[in-house]
Amino acid sequence: MVFKTPFFVLLHFKISLKTNKDNSMNTPKRYTITAALPYTNGPIHIGHLAGVYVPADIYARYLRLKGKDVAYISGSDEHGVAIPMRAKKEGVSPQVVIDKYHGIIKQSFIDFGISFDNYSRTSSKIHHETASEFFTKMYNDGEFIEEVSAQLYDAEANQFLADRFVVGTCPKCSFEESYGDQCENCGTSHNATDLINPKSAITGNVPTVKETKHWFLPLDKHEDFLSEWILEGHKKDWKPNVYGQVKSWIDDGLRPRAVTRDLDWGIPVPLKDAEGKVLYVWFDAPIGYISSTKEWAAREGKNWEDYWKKDDTKLVHFIGKDNIVFHCIIFPSMLKAHGNYILPDNVPANEFLNLEGNKLSTSKNWAVWLHEYLEEFPNQQDVLRYTLTANAPENKDNDFTWKDFQAKNNNELVAIFGNFINRVVVLTNKYYQGIVPNPNDFTEVDEDVLTAIKEFPNVIGKSIERYRFREASQELMSLARLGNKYLADEEPWKVIKVDEERVKTIMFVALQISAALAVLSEPFLPFTSDKLKGILNIIQSDSETSLSWENVTEKNILLPANHQINKAELLFSKIEDKTIEAQVEKLQATKIANEQENKVVAPQKETIEFDDFTKLDIRIGTILEAEKVAKTKKLLKIKVDVGIDIRTIVSGIAESFSPKDLIGQQVSVLVNLAPRKIRGVESNGMILMTDTPDGKLAFMEPEKAVKNGQEVS
Repeated sequence: MVFKTPFFVLLHFKISLKTNKDNSMNTPKRYTITAALPYTNGPIHIGHLAGVYVPADIYARYLRLKGKDVAYISGSDEHGVAIPMRAKKEGVSPQVVIDKYHGIIKQSFIDFGISFDNYSRTSSKIHHETASEFFTKMYNDGEFIEEVSAQLYDAEANQFLADRFVVGTCPKCSFEESYGDQCENCGTSHNATDLINPKSAITGNVPTVKETKHWFLPLDKHEDFLSEWILEGHKKDWKPNVYGQVKSWIDDGLRPRAVTRDLDWGIPVPLKDAEGKVLYVWFDAPIGYISSTKEWAAREGKNWEDYWKKDDTKLVHFIGKDNIVFHCIIFPSMLKAHGNYILPDNVPANEFLNLEGNKLSTSKNWAVWLHEYLEEFPNQQDVLRYTLTANAPENKDNDFTWKDFQAKNNNELVAIFGNFINRVVVLTNKYYQGIVPNPNDFTEVDEDVLTAIKEFPNVIGKSIERYRFREASQELMSLARLGNKYLADEEPWKVIKVDEERVKTIMFVALQISAALAVLSEPFLPFTSDKLKGILNIIQSDSETSLSWENVTEKNILLPANHQINKAELLFSKIEDKTIEAQVEKLQATKIANEQENKVVAPQKETIEFDDFTKLDIRIGTILEAEKVAKTKKLLKIKVDVGIDIRTIVSGIAESFSPKDLIGQQVSVLVNLAPRKIRGVESNGMILMTDTPDGKLAFMEPEKAVKNGQEVS
């Protein structure tokens, strides 16, 4: 019999050869991986996860599996102006806000399996000291310029307005709700004084302009360095969306940027003549990576400077696109000016993730919050991790929908990955009491599959190293597809009836695929990986059967013959329609609430005299009959007993009410309205209605049943 190499195996060979040719990279001695510090003005949502924390975690876990020295660092940003804004809204102190949300965020990350080596906070003593020392050295080295500048001031609030306390029209895209530091519509950064028609977010007043002294980082001084380092040095290896935004900034010409601000929340400027001023959050927050590394190094007995100052360290910043300018232009300029620090090797920023076709918004509660997801979908962390990775907004904005989340789980994780593992483990226990069988001679198909397994670490790894996490996740799923196809083609459940020895080989090969999946899935599906290792009995790191990333390529046998595996457990469970419908309804309720909150109340009508009001004759009536008006969608013909008579009224309420449900309904009727014909039916009066929060019509009815004809006054 002639066996042909399957197309998917050949495809992986081609990918592997191309990848090796295109990506020769010097091997760093250690890696410093930073993930953007989240503001502690609210919990973590899926946009944060997709943009920053899931890809960073995949990268860190992958490197650890490769035996690399990794410091995966983050922490809570607790000095942004969003903090006092939230505190003001909640009627508490900023400290209460940061303590609350730092706790929620940190625990959510732990429960979701984000494997930080250290998660700190910028309110810590070590951070205040590190940021102050950083500023002081740059100040003493003459790296700042001092300027008296005009800033927006709210006289009623008696304070200068921090950027987020100002809202106005963006000077670039004309978005009318731009903040003072950045437009969330077009992503452009600007000064608050650049806004058109600015207003104070505190009082709503139009601010005045007042002079104040601050210290500035002269970015124009670093323009040549940035052009050479990024525009020439990283033209080929940085993502186009990152490179393009940086190039645009540099081409427009860089200008000095304030490193201090007038605010009572933050790290005090360590100068004698700087009372009432704090370090600007964009200056102090990235230094949080350094202080968090110091905290980790002190605990682990390491030298933090090795991870920030040695040339054989690779520094990678994971951020969202709204942070590109800070991590590619401003922070590198700070590191260069300070001296002795390495610069980021890459800043693989993602674009934005939308939710059900609309932009995610913390303030509008339009989000899937991580801590709520963990409560509502227990033990399903990997489903969300996989969905966010498979739909990652790596090069353009992407959309999360609950229907797609369900499909990713049911059609891929359950039907492909979980189905393959379940069949292999069930059959191994059924045929061999859970003992890996001794294989016989391998066919050409067997050899092809075993060879293909060895290629997957390289293929997946190269995608990860190029920050193509979507691609890498699909390569992982291709390994599961390979397993399913192998079982479907070889049909051990049929062959067992005629050739038991052949089935031993089939199951042996299938178990090798299973072991490879257990290892290679860890960066993407860490909880599933742990569970699968437990099923395959390879969970102990010091066991002879423990496996590393490299082992999958280097070892001929991953699960040896006579190795005992455990009973089958479901790795994933099907998500039913009703579960998804509940989440969609939850979002719909949020949308309706937002619409009601933002709904503009109609202005008061022209003033009338009391005598005009007394002319209105409003009576309580009861609906006796109701039917649709022919050839219309909105109109109902209604008979109402209003006490003084029974009359016909035509009302446009057919889209909100069924005729049969109206019988017996008490209503308020304007009875002395002049008759008019509507679609050939004479209408004698008007039924009074209003809108509900969900946009539907509601009757103006008495709280308790009253006699028909009772006047409303």
